[in-house]
Amino acid sequence: MFYHVKELQFNARVSKPDPRFATLLLEQFGGPNGELAAAMQYFVQAFAARQAYPEKYDMLMDIASEEFSHLEIVGALVTMLLDGINGDLKNAAENSEIMQFMGTDKSGREDLIHQLAMTGPQFLAVSGGGPAVTNSQGVPWSGSYVDANGDLTVDLRSDLAAESRAKIVYEYLMQFTDDPEVKDTLRFLMTREVSHYKMFAAALETIEPNFPPGVLQADPRYSHLYFNMSNGTSARGPWNEGQGSWPDGENWVYVDDPLDYVVKTEGMTRNQTSEGTNLTEEQAFKKEQELSMKRSAEVKSGTPKGPNQWSSYPQTNLSSPKSPR
Repeated sequence: MFYHVKELQFNARVSKPDPRFATLLLEQFGGPNGELAAAMQYFVQAFAARQAYPEKYDMLMDIASEEFSHLEIVGALVTMLLDGINGDLKNAAENSEIMQFMGTDKSGREDLIHQLAMTGPQFLAVSGGGPAVTNSQGVPWSGSYVDANGDLTVDLRSDLAAESRAKIVYEYLMQFTDDPEVKDTLRFLMTREVSHYKMFAAALETIEPNFPPGVLQADPRYSHLYFNMSNGTSARGPWNEGQGSWPDGENWVYVDDPLDYVVKTEGMTRNQTSEGTNLTEEQAFKKEQELSMKRSAEVKSGTPKGPNQWSSYPQTNLSSPKSPR
């Protein structure tokens, strides 16, 4: 159940109108890395976690709700940066600060037309001075921005990437405003992206094992191979030599001549043995079976057979009730 608290989580403020920056800021309202996309992603991901992993459901719903509050903050900023253009469009008085900024004479209006790409025509002709559910170029928000597939080890990694992208967008946006009040708000929003990243990373660490993502294991015949797929000087580092992130006793196998390797192994179907690891195909298959049973049991243990319900009233613990009353 949701209800609206009128006080913003962080008090959005602006020093003066700035319609051009309001247009840029739409990127964090209805863009692919914006607050609406994040809120919907975590909200949707939470459903699959509700009964099997109620503690992760709680976290995802909390963060999704905070993202909705951040959406309100961004919308408030956009509206204030447009300085009440909605009322002025209705009475055509053209005496507000923003209309003075745009120019009231014929030459000013013509100049405005040439600047529409920077000013956001949707503010003037569609939304009447409020934020539109679009990105900075007027492209409508899309459900395709939401990444949710029901496996927490995958979803949480996607969430880490989402917070990283949102953080860097705020970082970029702060370079295009000199308004200290706006910068203060953007820094708060950027900081919360960092906080959410830490929350998702911590939640991922509580799932053991969590690598590789999902259930099926990597085939040890191919998992440790690095193919040098370019000519000339080649870079070497922990991504293609030494132990890298593998456990003790495992290491990368650098294939300097991929063509020769593929020919000798007949397209990697003959004479192919596990390299860089002592793990055999049989052992990998056994791990798959064990993890499959573990994950399946986790999900089934939280999902009752037959009648089911989402909540109890009052909800006194994290888990959903096993059957309707």
